[in-house]
Amino acid sequence: MFGWHGKILRIDLNRQSFEIESADTACCRKFIGGRGLAGYFLKEYITLPYDAPEMPILFFTGPLVATPSPTSGRMTIMSKSPLTDTIGDSSVGGSFGTMLKKTGLDGIIITGRSDLLCGIEIHDASVRLVSAKALAGRKISDLTRILQSKGAIAAIGPAAENGVKYANIIIDGHYAAGRMGLGLNFASKNIKYITVKGTGKTEVADPVALKQAGEDIFRLVSASPALMGDYGISRFGTGALYDLMDARHMMPTLNFKKNRFDHAASLNAPAYRNRFIPKSTGCRGCHIRCKKTASDGRPLPEFETMSHFSALIGNQNMETVMAANHFCNEHGMDTISAASTLACYFELAGKHPASENIIALLSDIVYQRGTGKQLGKGSARLAEDFGFPEASMTVKNLELPAYDPRGAYGMALAYATASRGGCHLRAYPVGHEILRKPVPTNRFTFAGKARIIKLQEDVNAVSDSLTACKFIFFAASVEEYAKVYSAITGLSFSGHELMKAGERICYQERIMNTQNGFTAKDDDLPARFFIPQVNNNDAYQPPAINRTDFLAARAAYYVVRGLDENGMPGREKAQELGL
Repeated sequence: MFGWHGKILRIDLNRQSFEIESADTACCRKFIGGRGLAGYFLKEYITLPYDAPEMPILFFTGPLVATPSPTSGRMTIMSKSPLTDTIGDSSVGGSFGTMLKKTGLDGIIITGRSDLLCGIEIHDASVRLVSAKALAGRKISDLTRILQSKGAIAAIGPAAENGVKYANIIIDGHYAAGRMGLGLNFASKNIKYITVKGTGKTEVADPVALKQAGEDIFRLVSASPALMGDYGISRFGTGALYDLMDARHMMPTLNFKKNRFDHAASLNAPAYRNRFIPKSTGCRGCHIRCKKTASDGRPLPEFETMSHFSALIGNQNMETVMAANHFCNEHGMDTISAASTLACYFELAGKHPASENIIALLSDIVYQRGTGKQLGKGSARLAEDFGFPEASMTVKNLELPAYDPRGAYGMALAYATASRGGCHLRAYPVGHEILRKPVPTNRFTFAGKARIIKLQEDVNAVSDSLTACKFIFFAASVEEYAKVYSAITGLSFSGHELMKAGERICYQERIMNTQNGFTAKDDDLPARFFIPQVNNNDAYQPPAINRTDFLAARAAYYVVRGLDENGMPGREKAQELGL
């Protein structure tokens, strides 16, 4: 096999056994790798509780990983989400995916539960299960320092060990496998860390064709203002979107009660750049280098963190944003869910504490003290406990990121239909509606959005399975990546065939969620977005979303996705896709 190795490591913590099984070419063709293959191996367990010993945690690379393909240094971690009960997956950068591929493996499937807190150490063909008792409660930077000689690191911090529903797995110290609470899946199996180091190579079918296909992508990227321009993501990181979202009246402020932030101009990406003079870093195999690190070693926040720990919670202090980002990374906690849960709590409690108290509240969450016990369950459960569920800005219990859907109707539909809950990365219509890529669309209409969202979901399923960075699709397309994929694997694949695989992956996820009881009632937005806003002295406010139009767009999405009127998958469509 080219691109893939055709080998998957199964680890059974109950028996403390390690076995290699084969993945055949037909399966790899159907599901590509990464998110697709992980979903294929998860599907038979999806109705189990997330903490059942049989529930697997899956690490999967794709055929592009550990090759010279552009933006190929990513992988997928997947299990059932403790936060949402949906499929729980995260595409994450760092070096873990590349190192895993260099061991000769395409993926790892972990089941069972260790009797004692453990670490798993993989070095080429060697697999060891070791005691991690001495590392209990240790923060991410401590683990990185102690384990760095063992290769790439996937680890959890105190948040997961203490049961926070939105705990992350952290890769190489600061790349978060976030949003779904996957750190709690680690903790349920008594895993503190996994390290992996490999020295092998991934064979490529046609290196010359790969070089040419890669150069085509590099040229497209270099011409993209959103990626490589003076104010683009390469220069400022994802924080480049901060001013743009505020100017478009899409910056969630005070728990989505407002959509502009009076202090945005002093907390934008140029302000961070001027204050911290950051260095650029990035994932393996990526030349965009969107990660920014301050001179003191702290990562600068991503856009969603930058926005939520300022506008969403009403904080004007840049150092508080930096400190909150650093604290969450150190303790292994999702920044979007943490900030959104705080915003929900501030609304419910009718107060916004001083910025210096934010870190104290985050500490209470991690160590489950006082109110922190409620906050650690996420905003949906918190609002239910208070008897006011409308205060939780979630879809399927997943907190919404930093794009107000009243300012972009494609995003409204994308939030509602995303298979993992209120997620901006399943479709990311910001490309169409705000950045005007690949083509501009009217952001205040649902016309045509059902098909756009369906197609973008398919594209992102492809990128998560190859694996490649979603940002590069602002410039390149599946047509360019089909050439990369064909050159690496030796299989003749068109862009259309890749899109069909993406559709298959998305439909498989829909089937799994349906098996867990999700229906059309879960494909909905918080009621707040359908109610006209109270005048907040803003010269312009986007209108409330028309619920009739929203429901019509959702019905149209069900049609193009091949679902019935209740959002349920059907046998005929499943058979068409080979499921």
